[in-house]
Amino acid sequence: MSETRIHCPILRERIMTAEQAAELISNNAIVGMSGFTGAGYPKAVPVALAERIRKHNALGGEPFRISLWTGASTAPELDGALAEVNGVEHRIPFQSDPHCRNRINAGEMDYVDMHLSDVAQFTAAGFMGKMNIAVIEVIGIREDGSLIPSSSVGNNKAWIEQADKIILEVNSMQNLKLEGMHDIYYGTTLPPHAPVMLSHPADRIGEKYLQCPADKVIAVVETHLTDRNSAFKAPDAVSVQIADHILEFLKKEVDAGRLPKELLPIQSGVGNIANAVLEGLNEGPFKNLTSYTEVIQDGMLKMLKSGTLDIASATAFSLSPDGLKEFNDNIDFYRDKIILRQQDISNHPELARRMGIIGMNGLIELDIYGNVNSTHIMGTRMMNGIGGSGDFARNGYLSIFVTPSVAKGGAISSIVPMVSHVDHTEHDVKIIVTEYGVADLRGLSPRKRAIAIINNCAHPDYREELMDYFDRACNGGGGLHTPHLLGEALSWHQRYEETGSMKPAK
Repeated sequence: MSETRIHCPILRERIMTAEQAAELISNNAIVGMSGFTGAGYPKAVPVALAERIRKHNALGGEPFRISLWTGASTAPELDGALAEVNGVEHRIPFQSDPHCRNRINAGEMDYVDMHLSDVAQFTAAGFMGKMNIAVIEVIGIREDGSLIPSSSVGNNKAWIEQADKIILEVNSMQNLKLEGMHDIYYGTTLPPHAPVMLSHPADRIGEKYLQCPADKVIAVVETHLTDRNSAFKAPDAVSVQIADHILEFLKKEVDAGRLPKELLPIQSGVGNIANAVLEGLNEGPFKNLTSYTEVIQDGMLKMLKSGTLDIASATAFSLSPDGLKEFNDNIDFYRDKIILRQQDISNHPELARRMGIIGMNGLIELDIYGNVNSTHIMGTRMMNGIGGSGDFARNGYLSIFVTPSVAKGGAISSIVPMVSHVDHTEHDVKIIVTEYGVADLRGLSPRKRAIAIINNCAHPDYREELMDYFDRACNGGGGLHTPHLLGEALSWHQRYEETGSMKPAK
């Protein structure tokens, strides 16, 4: 391990092993941990805690379990390790680990899916109980005890403020030149809120460091471990088609005078389609773009490097191994072009409305009237969670939802008569894009939305059947404003569960 990054004499006296620190976490504790999309999460203490839980539970008696609260998804060393030993009783607000997901869907882990902008306020209000302890990764501790944040900020400020005790992991693998890229806002946590004086993604309104009372810190663990840096797949043909449709739509909005030529700040979800859109924007006609989003992805680094993107504001990185190398090799270039904030600011509803965010997010399914399901498979099985999509969809200037028209090799239509679970109502969904085209739902009544979605976005294998359902609903007394045949509305899902395909038997 390199020379210590713990420069506060008082906290240097509290250095211990991960195993010793894990012993300080009690059964049934509410534990906050850092981490957002596989960046900046503690990497040693959770593994040690999982091993402690495994050994305890092997002896029988009362199970050892904790409540686990994070910023968003973490990694196998955290969510995976603790879920695998069935050590988590209660989980918020977002996860993407397969072990965690399996526990949730088996009813073995209580999961509360939350808008990411709400979590800090809910915690401060005490709606879900008092946080006992927090485990936070930082990249250094300054002489005055202030903390240099890591590759994500997430809910770290809230956890430090709300937890009774703090364990710090000081990770020397993280590039020390991250120092200064953060903007930690110490404003009002609970209502009544003072205005957040931020009107442009480049604005700084806070401090570079996290403030933490030294008497709260009960352990400091030194680590030298990398973030979960998952490789991104090259965009496939469908993703590229979707990206092309979005770019063409944005060009038309500029030509119509509804967007400035440099657009408005972009928010983008994570994944192949998001990266394809970023690639398209980088090669397109738009310049001097800005981004106010949750996550810095490889595509945004390319846009910053080319000069297409001027500034990127987020709460975390989510880089591939190649992207991480590019960032570290050229960190001096990126330092003035990236700002990392806590997630109640990166996802702040008022700021999304004020800056006019263009939100682009994925979905699991949507129905013919524009209601979107982002979280549940067949209405019952949790996938990951709503994340920040709702923060931007309801409050942004444009809410664009993107999806391939089919899934599972065509066995599932992403467009169905009625969604099996609603995360975003048709009131918040403005634009739908698939590889077949764009449905602009702004100002359309339910019947006209249905026609636009079916004709422009549905897969040809399902288009005729969707239109047949809609026509019969309109003529069958199923309701005049938003026509449905209630006996058939979820029949496509039932058919899939029974046969493995939404397509009707021939």
